[in-house]
Amino acid sequence: MTQTVLITGAGTGFGKNIAFALAEKGNPVIATVEVMSQVSALEQEARERGVTMQIEKLDVTNAKDREKAWTWDIDVLVNNAAVKEGGSLVDIPEENLRHQFEANVFGPILLTKGFARKMVENKSGRIVFVSSVSGITTNPLSGPYSGSKHTVEAFALALSKELQEFNVEVSTINPGPYLTGFNDREFETWKNWETDLSETVFDYSKTAFPSEQFDPHEVTEPAIKVILGETKQYRNVIPEKMVSGLKEKQQAVWDKKTTDGLGERNETVQKSYDIEPGTPAE
Repeated sequence: MTQTVLITGAGTGFGKNIAFALAEKGNPVIATVEVMSQVSALEQEARERGVTMQIEKLDVTNAKDREKAWTWDIDVLVNNAAVKEGGSLVDIPEENLRHQFEANVFGPILLTKGFARKMVENKSGRIVFVSSVSGITTNPLSGPYSGSKHTVEAFALALSKELQEFNVEVSTINPGPYLTGFNDREFETWKNWETDLSETVFDYSKTAFPSEQFDPHEVTEPAIKVILGETKQYRNVIPEKMVSGLKEKQQAVWDKKTTDGLGERNETVQKSYDIEPGTPAE
């Protein structure tokens, strides 16, 4: 049975790859993007690739856009739209921190509310949150983004328990570091800060995303299995080989002392200064 899938943030990266792959497989897709200019660009690419899908503007932080979206009949909601504000919590301006949570938490959750109610009425549906490994562990200089994804994880888990009696499935997709440009842009957001950069604790002109990054096309097929319900695992880390390391990092927090590393630069902060932007994983 075909399932109509709504994907937010389908103008770039994972969302775009997944939307096209689903449509090419014959699934009805509503691919949504943040701004109108992305609508025409995606429509043009769809024509060139011979793919049919409904393309709409949906800024998840815009109440009118959310209300418009609720008129669409869907079976699966994929909350993929997100932004990534980089920087230390001691440096990031308030407006950037608030924007991080408006775009990654409040917008998607408010969008989900409307669709969840319809799914409760229908006693069926699936809600997928594209979270991140940053929702499981936390790196320095990525606290704002990681904080938003930890919140998404909490909301998703609560929702899964609340909706189970209504036959509504909830799951998360937790991608690792992939070379879509999303991670590298995180370490460029400081350029838009309305603040005196000479007073920041860290020199962001010398930092970059502190990890090697994988080929983003690796995410598409595993993500589609989650979206279509072919995979029943609640949490889905991609690539799967990261799972054991993530569990070790979670466990390490239980043993962490407040005095660990005092007076020394954290190794991940140092790597941020040492690595070149967009370094691919081997």
